[in-house]
Amino acid sequence: METISENKAFGGVQGVYSHQSHTTRCEMTFGLFLPEEARDGPVPVLWYLSGLTCTHENAMVKAGAQAWAAEQGIAVVFPDTSPRGEGVADDDAYDLGQGAGFYVNATQKPWAPHFRMWDYIAEDLPSMLQEEFPLDMSRQAITGHSMGGHGALTLAMSLPGRFRSVSAFAPICNPTGADWGRKQLQAYLGDDTGQWAAQDASLLIRERGFDGPILVDQGADDQFIDLLRPETLVAASAESRQEMTHRMQKGYDHSYFFVSTFMEDHVAFHAEALYAD
Repeated sequence: METISENKAFGGVQGVYSHQSHTTRCEMTFGLFLPEEARDGPVPVLWYLSGLTCTHENAMVKAGAQAWAAEQGIAVVFPDTSPRGEGVADDDAYDLGQGAGFYVNATQKPWAPHFRMWDYIAEDLPSMLQEEFPLDMSRQAITGHSMGGHGALTLAMSLPGRFRSVSAFAPICNPTGADWGRKQLQAYLGDDTGQWAAQDASLLIRERGFDGPILVDQGADDQFIDLLRPETLVAASAESRQEMTHRMQKGYDHSYFFVSTFMEDHVAFHAEALYAD
């Protein structure tokens, strides 16, 4: 692991680091905010997964999470959204390829050699973080925006016991039923739609659910709302009687102005679960 930068922030440290990932087979970059309490011992961890076209930097700079995380004594991890670099497959479209990993393990050419973002988030990066930083990996929570909200929800429901709480800002709720999803799932996973279901939050919440609290905020004026399909997630949670708070926020769009407005609520929501015992 190499340190790219470390800056004092809200009494803690906002760092940016790189490392060679054995899952994505390339160099990966991530951000990590450590609150002041980390000087004295391991602290709880909140994962933030970013959306399409983003890197580790977008949320780290724009979401305003550090101030609220410092108040709660929580670390925040900002992973990248895809593998990058020379030799890594890409596409001219913004919603496929580098910057658009969709947090899946690709099985199809040319994506399969590097696009293994599920394993990177679920196994590779957590293992390295636990070795290098004072993090309490028994107390983890996860959140994300848009494509990252999709990733947060699917990872939380597919890794029982890993995360104490999950939240999302304007998540892609039903990728198997929307243009933001069918294109990418077919490209990464192939034509067998049976393989797509494990990457669809609306299907997972009906079939598996999540043993903990869920919070979702959606901007009512989101320009991508028809692609996000929040109504499918609400309907599925009602049918399965899943505990979930879904808030439609009048006047808000899909931007980081929306995310930063409600970040305090989300950090407080996760802090309650992370410090429950």
